[in-house]
Amino acid sequence: MNRRRFIAFLGGAAAAWPLIAHAQQMERMRRIGILMSTAASDAEGKLRVQAFVDSLKTLGWIENKNVHLDYRWGAADAVLTRRFAHEIIALKPDVILSQNTAAVPPLLEATKNIPIVFTQVTEPVEAGFVASMARPGGNITGFTSFEATMGGKWVEMLKEIAPRVSRILVVFNPDASASHGVNFLRYAADAATPLGVKVISLPFRESSDIESAVTKFADESNGGLIVLPDASTNANRNLLVRLASKYSLPAVYAFPFFVNGGGLISYGPNPIHQFQSAADYVDRILKGATPADLPVQAPTEFELVINLKTAQSLGLTIPMTLLARASKVIE
Repeated sequence: MNRRRFIAFLGGAAAAWPLIAHAQQMERMRRIGILMSTAASDAEGKLRVQAFVDSLKTLGWIENKNVHLDYRWGAADAVLTRRFAHEIIALKPDVILSQNTAAVPPLLEATKNIPIVFTQVTEPVEAGFVASMARPGGNITGFTSFEATMGGKWVEMLKEIAPRVSRILVVFNPDASASHGVNFLRYAADAATPLGVKVISLPFRESSDIESAVTKFADESNGGLIVLPDASTNANRNLLVRLASKYSLPAVYAFPFFVNGGGLISYGPNPIHQFQSAADYVDRILKGATPADLPVQAPTEFELVINLKTAQSLGLTIPMTLLARASKVIE
């Protein structure tokens, strides 16, 4: 081989090396840890994970073919979630998908190197998870669900659908956000004052606290509920919907599965979309991107779901303006 051909050969080989390396990287079995805040038996949790898996498949990542998925289900239990976080870290995955605010701290305590993509987290900057939304820094990024300003929006919506409401009980787990629910409550109170509505907070950590507080609240008339979004309220959704029905309390929820189960109205982002978007971030990380370079994304679309049957049982007439804005109406 003459010198010119030899140099050309080397140049072609060098150009092919990155492609070969990338192909080998894709062929290697990769590992994704999945830490959910729901129980393994929770139908909604299963739907979200399936949406993530399906989206991964469209991106070329097929379970047990070129990617292995390790599932852990925290069941809204802080102790269990912490244990599972350490179990996942010990498996040394290439990237971790986590759900909900409570799952993030134990993961960050256990690793500063393994990339983490979170979903359904509130106040990630205030919590210290990321440096900023645009430039997360560190080994974590993801998708937020709600800004605290939604507290005011839910108050306005409840008053619109149930004009007689003059007292609102806000149900939440104080461990679910960096501000312990204070920011949501502040915006709720700001919106309630000009409407002549009093906001009462119900912070809880045990299911029994919900039942006793709602029962006492219902002793007085013209009450309503706002259920803030977190793993604990989601886990207690059947109890909350049952209590609202039992005491004829109009209620606003953050997620449509409350309304599908008999709740009155929900307003918030579609959680399924977050898990689909999370698959894109995981794909990009597996192909070499770093979380520090992937901005934290807030939802841009919100869904309004109304249960007309529940409204009828409460003696409520839904304003046509509200029905016209609804993404889904259950009759």
